Amino acid sequence: MSAELTRARTQLSNVRTYLKQAKIQMAAQALHDGIIAYLKYPLMKAEKQEFLRLLEDSTMYLAAAPKLKEVFPIALIFKEGEERQLVQTLKELLVELQKNVTDEAQQMLEALERQKQLELEKGQMLLDTAQHENAVTVFNALLTRFSEDADLKSDVAERYIRAGMYSEAFTLLAEAIELSPENIRYYNSIGMALRKMGKYDVAEKYFAKAVKVAGQDPHLFFNLGRVYVDWEKWDKCAKSALMALKLDPEFKEAEKMLAFAKKRMA
Repeated sequence: MSAELTRARTQLSNVRTYLKQAKIQMAAQALHDGIIAYLKYPLMKAEKQEFLRLLEDSTMYLAAAPKLKEVFPIALIFKEGEERQLVQTLKELLVELQKNVTDEAQQMLEALERQKQLELEKGQMLLDTAQHENAVTVFNALLTRFSEDADLKSDVAERYIRAGMYSEAFTLLAEAIELSPENIRYYNSIGMALRKMGKYDVAEKYFAKAVKVAGQDPHLFFNLGRVYVDWEKWDKCAKSALMALKLDPEFKEAEKMLAFAKKRMA
């Protein structure tokens, strides 16, 4: 017996086990592949009889699976000589099972998103009532669960900034930038947090990184200019405002910044 037939026989023998483990898709795939192997490769009489028994039993087990009837109303029947019709039915079944898996995955994602929003609202309510330590506990639990979600880190950080919790915001935004270094919004936010903390030199370094990623963003240079305003580095402030205006000549706030910097320099 060829290696392909041996593999198919093993898979058919596992159909009942797959079903006991609620792995309907694996069971259906094993039956489908088993029939294909039976049709494709020549068999001696004893081997053929063994395969027919395996195929008949596997079809019966699969057809009797309770969950199968929920997603696929068509009856599965194995008859010698009608194997190709069953293969076609199994193909349709596999498509339907995959669709069902996709739908279930989508439902799980939507449920997770709803839960995420509920926890964000809970944490925000605690921030709004000045219960900062409790808010951090709620947000940390959420962030631990979704540790690779850069946007979530940024979302929580923005809430911290609005609450005046700049150190906590900085930590999360630094992690978000590590996960997604091309997102300019994170740099603008971390620059704001660092400016509020008075860490102008660190903010300048982050903006320098951002310029390498998106040097054509006028708001990037404007926000860097705001760092220089607080830092009272008027020459650098003027240069930042000029860069913002070069990229966007209609940027009114950058015009005001440039005028202010020139006035202070004078």
